[in-house]
Amino acid sequence: MLVAVGKGFVLLGFALVIASGAAVLAYREFDPVHTPLMTLRALARDDALPARLRWKPLSQISPNLMRAVIASEDARFCSHDGFDWDAIRLALEKLEEDGRSRGASTVSMQTAKNVFLWPDRLYIRKGLEAGFTVLIEAFWDKRRIMEVYLNVVEWGPGIYGAEQAARRYFKRPASKLTPYQAALLVAALPNPLRRRPDRPSRYVTRKARIIL
Repeated sequence: MLVAVGKGFVLLGFALVIASGAAVLAYREFDPVHTPLMTLRALARDDALPARLRWKPLSQISPNLMRAVIASEDARFCSHDGFDWDAIRLALEKLEEDGRSRGASTVSMQTAKNVFLWPDRLYIRKGLEAGFTVLIEAFWDKRRIMEVYLNVVEWGPGIYGAEQAARRYFKRPASKLTPYQAALLVAALPNPLRRRPDRPSRYVTRKARIIL
């Protein structure tokens, strides 16, 4: 009986790996329409359907926004394998010193979470995030990772992706974002439900200047 159960778990795990790899390969070629977070937000508001992503290729998103994301969120994005091991080490040291967590999530990890998973701090979700991060780093190039991230990241209530954020906050397409507007958008992360790029608090203004 135990042997049969063990085989069942092995087969289930193998099936999950195959399904995950297939999903990652599909999104290498095809753009996501919805994300799990969008569905959860819609359910919380009792909406019939979640919003649709307003997709733009990376060529139609201002390079200022990509630079701001790398400067603020993931300085080693172009060179790491999906995990910033130095940042992880510093985060663990910080946690050991004073019990406070410090962010060490890369753009690749955030993309994996936003596209395939749900937001919480459970270890099982973190483990799945690491697995998806390995897969997208293996099957996508860095430009695709950044393109997907900029198109799915949450930038406010019902606002997802660079194009929606640029038009909602600055009345312009994402391709026309100035360096300061891009810095304000990124400064609103990772708490976009409370921070407004178009009405920046002192914290957001200060962080935007640091990003610049």
